[in-house]
Amino acid sequence: MSEGTPRTQRHSRRRFLQVAGATGFVVTASGRGDYAVAQTPVAIENVTQAPYFEGQDLPPVADRIGDEPLVLDPIDSVGQYGGIWRTALIGGQDTAWLERTVNYDNLVTWAVDWSEVLPDVAKAVEASEDGRSFTFTLRKGMMWSDGEPFTSADVEFYVNNVRNNTELSAAPPENPFTIEVADEQRFTIIYENPNGFALQRICEAGGVDFTRFPRHYLEQFHKDFNPDGIDALVEEEGAADWVELFRLKGWGIPGTPYDARWTNVELPRLHAWLLVEPYGEGTRVKFARNPYYWKVDMQGQQLPYIDEVVFDVLEDPEVLLLRASNGEIDFHMRHINTPANKPVLAENREKGAYEFVETISSSMNNIVYALNQTHKNEAMREIMGNHDFRAGLSHAINRQEIIDVVYVSQGEPWQLCPREQTDWYNEDLAKQFTEYDADKANEFLDKVLPDKDGDGMRLMPSGEPFSFVVEVTADQIERVDASNLVMDYWKAVGINASLKPEDRSLMYSRKDANEHDCAVWGGDGGLNDAILEARWYFPFSTESLWAEAWVVWDERAGANPLTEPMEPPESIKKQMDLYDEIESTPDPAVQTELFNELLAIAQENYNAIGISLPAPGYGIKKVNMKNVPASMPSAWLYPNPAPSHPETYFYDES
Repeated sequence: MSEGTPRTQRHSRRRFLQVAGATGFVVTASGRGDYAVAQTPVAIENVTQAPYFEGQDLPPVADRIGDEPLVLDPIDSVGQYGGIWRTALIGGQDTAWLERTVNYDNLVTWAVDWSEVLPDVAKAVEASEDGRSFTFTLRKGMMWSDGEPFTSADVEFYVNNVRNNTELSAAPPENPFTIEVADEQRFTIIYENPNGFALQRICEAGGVDFTRFPRHYLEQFHKDFNPDGIDALVEEEGAADWVELFRLKGWGIPGTPYDARWTNVELPRLHAWLLVEPYGEGTRVKFARNPYYWKVDMQGQQLPYIDEVVFDVLEDPEVLLLRASNGEIDFHMRHINTPANKPVLAENREKGAYEFVETISSSMNNIVYALNQTHKNEAMREIMGNHDFRAGLSHAINRQEIIDVVYVSQGEPWQLCPREQTDWYNEDLAKQFTEYDADKANEFLDKVLPDKDGDGMRLMPSGEPFSFVVEVTADQIERVDASNLVMDYWKAVGINASLKPEDRSLMYSRKDANEHDCAVWGGDGGLNDAILEARWYFPFSTESLWAEAWVVWDERAGANPLTEPMEPPESIKKQMDLYDEIESTPDPAVQTELFNELLAIAQENYNAIGISLPAPGYGIKKVNMKNVPASMPSAWLYPNPAPSHPETYFYDES
């Protein structure tokens, strides 16, 4: 974005204004890398509330929203109050859809189009030149859902008494941070090392940690603040100790889907809707509007527009598909939004009074085959780590047939490369080895495994038959179907690979222990998240399924007692050094330059095998549900639809 672009042109697609009022927002950057995100106020003369609150014993709405509410100018129009948003969860662990819909109010937020960071809970943030310190200014008079003030003290409680408490948080953050509080509205987060992605990480779903711990409520469950009464509370709640008690009341239980946000109706929040029927106690989860919510529209109407959000808990996606087809789901973009289901949903649009919403996946590949280059077996490791072996397997795959048969002709052959609309697109990286050519496949494979048995199947250098197992999660039906085709393609060039569909937890336990030959997953990191989620471009995290032992060697993802570290080759070490540089600079231009250098090495190494670029996806919404973008990014790091402001969705009953 050029400095000369007028602000109205820059953000015309968004039509999103801010603050206690705001005429707009300011995002500036300098060549030195220092920057600020701030808002300028506009006046809201008359604040009104939803009829939902009539007759309730509440302070006047003008006193409940604080002195500096966030003012939103909705995408379509100012909305109408009322209605229930009907949606669904699958099974007892579908917490991701809750996070994406009713739990996104962070210090800063993504722009709707994912183009930049904008103020949210904080009305302003300033970063130091070295990228270590970030000073936030909160909104004056903002309150928790129980009417208690939300201040710097709540963030301080999280940093000092939750995240940096060694009993509650056994593993320290990768980049430790502290907090300095100036007053009730201003505080500074100080990282031990420069953090070029600090604000972007706060925009992610996990960034809610800075704004989810009400000190006034949770102190009673913390031994440092309630030393005399904590034992009685532990016994009363049947907890093992004070740590479990605190996690039950205000956080989550490690290694489980349990989270107090979905189970504890007493926990104060900052979100548009409050939990009133918890997850796990019935066949639905219900949220109702927050009387102290701190956002309003341009006419001064307190948000949200919709009164309640109800999630029916279903066991089968087919039941959800039937309900959606019958018009019993108001807005949803999860579980049923597959290519195979789209014709069914399209056929029933008129009957169900719904329409499609486009999603642009952040994934850059439908399927990735991660051959384990750090295999425990030395002979297998040498083969899996051979560039020619992977290139040969790639040329053996008929990608267009997979796209036609499995993905109803949607998509295009693609490797592990960010999408074309990013600053990191590289056509050579995207298209290398994607040509279906058995002769080329055999030419590459003959360099690695030239000997064959009487049936034409390749032998290891030792003379033993060569074979390996491809593990895929059984519920990812499209990947199972595509992989069955891939097994046949590979057999045609003498490679004996067998497909093993299994439970995700089993595949992950084997992956964590570095016991897999080849694992199948999706190509995360295709849009603006490519530089933040670089698992396929270098050994970035334990999600880099092709290089578990290299990740452990670098200690990037912390200790992993299940896998012995293995020293990587020099090219991989170079990538690790480059990413360290990327993380330590707040200058986006420098980050882009370094990341492109890292991707050039990824192209040369050819880490894993991709199949196809995902076509645009979809969700469904009721025709009369307004202020839902016609198109939005789809990613976990952009936890759609949350950044599109569901608090502004409404039902047009005119």
